[in-house]
Amino acid sequence: MKFLLAQLSLLLNNKKSERNIRFLSKFLLLLFALIVAYSLIFNVIMRYEGRDYSMITGFYWTMTVMSTLGFGDITFNEDFGKAFSILVLITGIIFFLIMLPFTFIQFFYAPWLDAQNKSRVPRKLNGQVQGHVLLTNFGPIAIALLERLKKYGHSYALILPDMQQVLDLADQGYTVLLGDLDDPRTWENASVRTAAMVIATNGDMKNTATVFTVRQVAPKVPIVASADLENSLDILRLAGCQMPFQFMDMLGQALARRSLGRSSRSTMIGHFEDLVIAESPVMRTSLAGKTIQEIALRQKTGLNVVGLWDRGCFTLPTANTRLESSTVLVLAGSERQLAAYDAFIGERKTTQAPVLILGGGRVGRAAAKTLREENVPYRVVEKNPHRPGVDSENYIIGSAADHDTLVQAGITKAPSVIITTHSDEVNIYLTIYCRRLRPDIQIISRATFDRNINVLHSVGADLVMSHASMAASTIINILTPGRLLMLTEGLNIFRYPAPASLVGQNLAESGIREKAACSVIAIIGNGVTRINPDPLEPLKTGEEMLMIGTLDAEKAFTENYLR
Repeated sequence: MKFLLAQLSLLLNNKKSERNIRFLSKFLLLLFALIVAYSLIFNVIMRYEGRDYSMITGFYWTMTVMSTLGFGDITFNEDFGKAFSILVLITGIIFFLIMLPFTFIQFFYAPWLDAQNKSRVPRKLNGQVQGHVLLTNFGPIAIALLERLKKYGHSYALILPDMQQVLDLADQGYTVLLGDLDDPRTWENASVRTAAMVIATNGDMKNTATVFTVRQVAPKVPIVASADLENSLDILRLAGCQMPFQFMDMLGQALARRSLGRSSRSTMIGHFEDLVIAESPVMRTSLAGKTIQEIALRQKTGLNVVGLWDRGCFTLPTANTRLESSTVLVLAGSERQLAAYDAFIGERKTTQAPVLILGGGRVGRAAAKTLREENVPYRVVEKNPHRPGVDSENYIIGSAADHDTLVQAGITKAPSVIITTHSDEVNIYLTIYCRRLRPDIQIISRATFDRNINVLHSVGADLVMSHASMAASTIINILTPGRLLMLTEGLNIFRYPAPASLVGQNLAESGIREKAACSVIAIIGNGVTRINPDPLEPLKTGEEMLMIGTLDAEKAFTENYLR
């Protein structure tokens, strides 16, 4: 009953609803007047035919004819009465079967459903919440980020202005609130003052308005915002955003830095204090075909091979693991050791063959800019002649699915091809096509949705990166400083105190690699970080371990050693 009264209150306390009810009342009054008039005329005609009926019978006859039930127990004998019956029947069809249902639905039932939805739509967080993350858009970035927030136990709330979307997401189990992003009351209802972070990932203008509104309500809450245009970075900072990012540009840069056209052999993907994590493809190096033991990288450079990527699969290496041309090494060490690795492998031979970039959108242009800054030749294949920069000599106008266009761009000799379109379906098609044309070429692809990363690997891509995953990892790293570092596509560095069960044991006999599928890359103790520690050195009380592995590996470590 209380819920029903709340719905009635929402229905009646609205000017539009009041107008609808007045209109519906007038319509019903008109219909009642017609029924009364037809009932009176019925009695007049019946008296003319020499029969006498009561007023109730007149109502009964009128209702059966207008509703097309037509019981037939009362009929006229004269043509005049039958003509009147036809008029009543036609009026009934128009009013009862056509106008009444639509009028009732439009002016009562639909507003009633709307009031019902509004009464159950969430508008305010319950209780004294704090340390939660507030998101303003449910897109690829939010989907990737919410998955990580749930896994690491961070509370969150989506704030969206569309009521139907809010109801749909609430039915799917998401914590979501209805509210306009530029309304201070929305952020009051979301307890923004006690939030850990606000994340705005809409368009630049909407993000700016959102940031300014949030900053008025909560002057100290950290705000992360995405920006499409470079000028928007300064505008967002002026509005109050401490951390604006161009995630699309970051993706383009990351894709370009993994291409074989660069002279550097390794690419730094993260650092934790003095510890550096890097990736290095084996393709076209002297390492291909050798085992970890044979290359003796730790002895020669001090770097440790802490993991291997092979078409999207991450594994821990053993001494007898053989490196294939499709393998990407994950290296851990210091910057000095990383420089020693590049010197050990040797710079790639410079070539005049350009790196191919398929797609001249924001990601493609960012990749091209990165290659240009490193003096790496490139060609961009773009079918839209009106995109920025297409007048450059490095742009080829045409479809990337056209063989002649790819040949003109130089696919027969290119060391790498970077696929950057915003459509995963197109990227899958182009990956298969390029792999068929050049089985030996390095293919680096962008993925819009994380779910398609494995698909792109399976159809031939050597490396796949998602801007949603990159943005989510960046945000998680800001949210959990010093405890967790997300590197790339599911690979993390996590930090835990040395378990009591392992104190006094060395890493070689701890069984961490076998039981948890992760590698210890550093030991922190007494303010000193020992990078790539000696596996025979025992763990001490109070020391902390830095480990690298997937989320499943971290979960396995906590289940085996911290319970």
